[in-house]
Amino acid sequence: MDTLIYIMNFIRDRNVASITPTSSVGVKKVCNKIDFSQNSLIVEYGPGTGVFSKYLLRQMGEDSRLILIERNRNFNSLLKRNISDPRVVLVHDSCENVLDTLRACKESEADYIISGIPFSFLDHDLKHKILYNTHRALKKGGKFLVYQTCFQTNNHLKVHLQQYFPIVHSKYELANIPPLRTYEAVKV
Repeated sequence: MDTLIYIMNFIRDRNVASITPTSSVGVKKVCNKIDFSQNSLIVEYGPGTGVFSKYLLRQMGEDSRLILIERNRNFNSLLKRNISDPRVVLVHDSCENVLDTLRACKESEADYIISGIPFSFLDHDLKHKILYNTHRALKKGGKFLVYQTCFQTNNHLKVHLQQYFPIVHSKYELANIPPLRTYEAVKV
């Protein structure tokens, strides 16, 4: 059912990155960079149907928080219906406004930001506004964890990430369908 929802939204909204949700293997590969033993503030850009969100909630401690920023109206409504957890704040907005979102949630910095938004589809200015604000939104030592389908990227994102984050690791995750390229960008 999630795949059908993705296909319908992919056709209607150029900001939807994929026609399928990320597989459980892909979710675990991206999230293995998170220390769930610590209480954290995690922000997710473009949670879609909530595949990552649900996994994060199962792993997170009771005092951790999860802020979901979803601009697609259909996905936003679906998340509102399907995720009711006091640790979650769902925001219907665009991720370049992450600093305003943090202020509205009475938070100053995030420990982790996860994103599957299609950076290769974004124009230069918007891409850099998102990366700049993401860097500012993370605390020192915080991580920006990005996943892109291999169809969206030829590793061009690493060059852009390195303009803001001095430490960037990139890796292919072939077990996901479609295969993913993952990035771990660390704020120092």
